[in-house]
Amino acid sequence: MNKFRREVMWAALTLIILLTVFSIYGAFIGAARAGAFFNRIPLAIYWMAFAILLIVAFVVFPRLIRVPGLLLMHAGCILVLAGGMWGSRAGHEFQKRFLGIEKIRTGRMIVYEGHSDNRVFQDENQFEILPFSIGLKDFRIEYYEPAYLEIETSPGQNLKIPAEAGREFELGGGRETGKIVRAFENFKMSIENGQRVAFDDPRPGSNPALEIEMTDPNGEATTQYVFSLMPGFGHTQSQVKLTYHRPANRMISDYVSELEVVRDGQVVAEKDIEVNHPLHYGGYHFYQQSYDDQAGQFTILSVYSDTGLKMVFIGYWALCIGIFWHLWLRHIFARIKSKSK
Repeated sequence: MNKFRREVMWAALTLIILLTVFSIYGAFIGAARAGAFFNRIPLAIYWMAFAILLIVAFVVFPRLIRVPGLLLMHAGCILVLAGGMWGSRAGHEFQKRFLGIEKIRTGRMIVYEGHSDNRVFQDENQFEILPFSIGLKDFRIEYYEPAYLEIETSPGQNLKIPAEAGREFELGGGRETGKIVRAFENFKMSIENGQRVAFDDPRPGSNPALEIEMTDPNGEATTQYVFSLMPGFGHTQSQVKLTYHRPANRMISDYVSELEVVRDGQVVAEKDIEVNHPLHYGGYHFYQQSYDDQAGQFTILSVYSDTGLKMVFIGYWALCIGIFWHLWLRHIFARIKSKSK
């Protein structure tokens, strides 16, 4: 029995050393290659052997069950391994084949502003269908130095509002009211059917501008454009001076997609997602991956199945609590108990 215990301990030590080597290797080859590496058949056999060895340890070393800290640590490791295997590519294939559970493991979505889509692409031509759709209400880029519209109603009296579409302002005293209708990154104008049409040119270039709708006390509305690069250019009919302040080399602080989940024609969930703050719905996480860097008309989302994730989180919690208990709490409680006696 003692010989068998020694063999179990040496096997565990060998597998832990291999895990360290695999982890270091995976950290240097990139996420995509590491994912493929850890899902190979030899590694699947390794994970299975590691989990079985941890279970055998409970039988060979009964103290692991009697001591709460050791029990939590080893049980946590088993849960982490089991959750990882359940959520792996092989785990998803097993569930589909033997349990009839069909879930998309991973992929990406391209959703256009004002539209919804349920296709998750594996590559350019291959995609799978979600049981619901993801809609994009709006996409925006946030900066450390936000742009703003300065409104000068009279000498020395200024009003500043964020340069965002939909923002409204009142001048007071029964005078005009205004609203920012659109914000342009590269303002251009064309003539269509004898009418001037403003648009955001997706081609390279920069001409930041705001479309402002001013409404006088009689309800008559006029449109004017305010340019960041030409602050003196503007509409002369209004008595209000508008200036668009937009730093030329602003640093981006965040990318935000305003998403909604559409199921059976109804919006069932909404969330503004940003980097590392995904939307979670229907067994999937939707992360902000990229966007249309020309005109900002669509967002690109990374899609990940949450299969096995709860088991992994519970395992990590059990592991951390077990370590904390075994190294500190049990000694504190023992000291308190001895003092009370």
